[in-house]
Amino acid sequence: MADPIAFPSTTPNYSLPLLFTGQAQKEFSLNQSLTLIDALLTPSVNASTDTPPPTANEGESFRVSAPATGDWTNHEDEIAIRIGGAWQFVQPVTGMTLYDQADAAYWHYNSTWKSAAEPAAPTGGSVVDIEARTALAELIQALRNLGIFAGQS
Repeated sequence: MADPIAFPSTTPNYSLPLLFTGQAQKEFSLNQSLTLIDALLTPSVNASTDTPPPTANEGESFRVSAPATGDWTNHEDEIAIRIGGAWQFVQPVTGMTLYDQADAAYWHYNSTWKSAAEPAAPTGGSVVDIEARTALAELIQALRNLGIFAGQS
């Protein structure tokens, strides 16, 4: 007979709480896990900010930027989700991409959050080739920042 599997107290990727044998009030762990899954299933945040909003609805989420203040102090780069009237923080994992609704922009996580900046469009001039090369180089760098190209960060 095989040895029983020993599960940790949280999941490996997002640290979702797991139930354990004999646990009292299992619904708290289960509800917390389901709420976190609900927030992370569609990777979207209301906004990116360093300050908790004065009022936030249940389930709203935010990408915490630096320097974080108030209840978000020491949670830079994490995702803050409003659950049960309190903030729950989720550490992003490498490769995570989310959509910031306020900025209408995608953010990609690879040790830090990165977003592609729109390169300046060529405006004409006497030497179009130089402007076109510059615009292409800026576009390539913006795509590289989002991890579009393999082996780049």
